[in-house]
Amino acid sequence: MQMLTSSQPRSCLLPNVLAFTDGVGPEIHLGTDAGHLLVLTLTIDRVVEREALVISVYGATTRDNWMKTPLLVLHERSYCGVYSALLNLSKFPEVQYLRVHWSMRSLDRRQTPLFEFSVSVERSGARVRSAVA
Repeated sequence: MQMLTSSQPRSCLLPNVLAFTDGVGPEIHLGTDAGHLLVLTLTIDRVVEREALVISVYGATTRDNWMKTPLLVLHERSYCGVYSALLNLSKFPEVQYLRVHWSMRSLDRRQTPLFEFSVSVERSGARVRSAVA
């Protein structure tokens, strides 16, 4: 199990993965970032044409108590790039763990989906604070 640390401007929620099927990432303990506004960044480095990737972030109060609905969903992405979204945990102060789920689909049924991607997270304003310091 990894732990997010606010001393690092950006922490890895899901390390770079080459995926051919739907999957679930490791659980990450939020530490001092619990209850704060976070910036989630999806980086897609490789994709086969005519495919879609959906990223969902789930939260848990304990390692065994995962929410049934995601805290955040990054809807279908089909191209390489960097995509960011805000994850407001102030509405869920009891959430102590995060985990990424992903699902893929191919519009060409003869083709196996393929995505190479990673997901990072940082406290909102972390880059501004480190630039000023």
